[in-house]
Amino acid sequence: MKFGLKNLTKALSIALALSWTAGSAMARTAQAPQPAPIIQPGAPGEPSREITAEQSLELGRSRYIPADARFMQHMIVHHAQAVDMGALIDTRSNHDGIRLLGRRISLSQTAEISMMQTWLRRRGESTDMPVDHTGHHSSHGAGHSMMVEPAQPSTIPVMPGMLSPAQMVELAAAQGTDFDRLFLTGMIAHHQGALDMVNRLLQQPGAGEDPELSEFLGEINADQSTEISRMNTMLADLG
Repeated sequence: MKFGLKNLTKALSIALALSWTAGSAMARTAQAPQPAPIIQPGAPGEPSREITAEQSLELGRSRYIPADARFMQHMIVHHAQAVDMGALIDTRSNHDGIRLLGRRISLSQTAEISMMQTWLRRRGESTDMPVDHTGHHSSHGAGHSMMVEPAQPSTIPVMPGMLSPAQMVELAAAQGTDFDRLFLTGMIAHHQGALDMVNRLLQQPGAGEDPELSEFLGEINADQSTEISRMNTMLADLG
């Protein structure tokens, strides 16, 4: 009898423990936050509808205007010149801070060029600059970028902040402190030009609403503003 009572007590304890565990799991499940529904507003006179995360991402990819694509095409060329400028540093500068800054700019802007090209391809857009009636790219500054096809400098205006072909030649010919000063001055203007391009885009109705593009614009503003401040300090230290 005692043996049976012990077994019964043990069985009841196990059953209670299992019941408590199951109840706790159900309570946690009930308390777990559910993802908020994604609502797509309807057209005028039409109701809104709930969509999946995948549908939301696809809609985001298509929510861009021609000015957004042109911005990306132009910024690819703009970034490419910054990469070209950074490639000159190792053989012309002995300034450790400038060497480190140049590597950072080259790596980050090369990665961003790849991102912009992917963004354009996913939307069926060309990764090249628009071509004018002369057959040349409508704008290009360096005329000899490693990342894009060379163009004829005499027929092509410079985008905001980009060095002219003559300025690129002058930079490539400089050494030591002269190079450092020209590089910093040129790259400060180059970064400021990128910020101006972002501001110009955002002034256009409907521009910059694509989620991926919007995030990229924010990164340009944050990163290049920070680097401008750093370069101004370096330039002041050169005297």
